[in-house]
Amino acid sequence: MTSSMDAAATELADRVRALLMSEPGLEEKRMFGTRAFLLHGRILVGTRKEGVLLVRVTEEKGAALLTEPGVSIAVMGAKTMGPSWLDVAPTAIENDDALMSWIDAARESAGA
Repeated sequence: MTSSMDAAATELADRVRALLMSEPGLEEKRMFGTRAFLLHGRILVGTRKEGVLLVRVTEEKGAALLTEPGVSIAVMGAKTMGPSWLDVAPTAIENDDALMSWIDAARESAGA
């Protein structure tokens, strides 16, 4: 039996997967207690417990995105990551348009 925290992460992973399904070079891996979605071997986003979205962007973009509601610098274990790793609260990704905009931000940064 999975806890509801896991259910939120699983549901978010299902949404991300549905949005990225047609992306060539996409793979999914479990890492750092996160279900990570990689594009050509580079982490784009991950789904974390309680339905938090982990987003990897450039530091410059991350610094700008930190002003958005529900966004904070990711903490993994005891380590606070830099502004290129953001946690996005479930309230900021309630609909697929909002979720897609974060995925797009990660994808643009991956291409940068």
